[in-house]
Amino acid sequence: MIKVVILGSGNVAIHLTKAFLKSKKIKVIQVYSRKNNPIFFIKKNIEITNQLNKLKDATLYIIAISDDSISRFSKQLNLNNKLVVHTSGSMALQDLQCNARKGVFYPLQTLSKNAKVSFKKIPICLESENEKDYKLLEKIANSISTKVYKVNSEQRKYLHLAAVFVNNFTNHLYKIGHDICTEKEVSFAILKPLIQETAKKIKHLSPSKAQTGPAKRKDIKTIKNHLNLLNKKQQEIYKLLTKSISHLPIL
Repeated sequence: MIKVVILGSGNVAIHLTKAFLKSKKIKVIQVYSRKNNPIFFIKKNIEITNQLNKLKDATLYIIAISDDSISRFSKQLNLNNKLVVHTSGSMALQDLQCNARKGVFYPLQTLSKNAKVSFKKIPICLESENEKDYKLLEKIANSISTKVYKVNSEQRKYLHLAAVFVNNFTNHLYKIGHDICTEKEVSFAILKPLIQETAKKIKHLSPSKAQTGPAKRKDIKTIKNHLNLLNKKQQEIYKLLTKSISHLPIL
């Protein structure tokens, strides 16, 4: 069994721990929680600590905390010659500031604390300083996912950027659509089949080929009608996206 210590108790830490608990190859022996909060799903034989000087001996230490805190937090670790990884998409391998072997174990998925996810379908992007450590990370990743990729820090930085566009920004557009429906007392549920079909299409088509709508058609009359229905902030977003799709100079 590969012994793992999880450093963190947020969304990523919780979902990773849940996934490892289902693996026959991994044993989570300890979870570090700054506030020492009990974590409801953890078995009784997994110790929770809030003291970094009492971390147990393990094969792998996974830092699963906010991106901005990784460098500062890792400086506090005294894990000489141990393998320490972070789970961030935007932080480089060398942002780990501890005296240890370094790596990255990045699950590329939006993770909410109470949402159920299947880790088998979640891409895990790996990086390490040497091939031996990479093989270990690959073995651990393969025990919980069928989608494991070797991605360096530069590639991962842009992959994370792309993820913001396809996930965070897209979700904000859902929010705008929801606001419009709510204001006019129309059920947002009517749009859900459209949302699902749009996501489904890019399994078989490139996003550029899947693009439809008034901007793609350069339907000026419809575009102007839409703009008249929107508030100022919504107009700015609509215009920016329409220009990006259609390259129309008149907006």
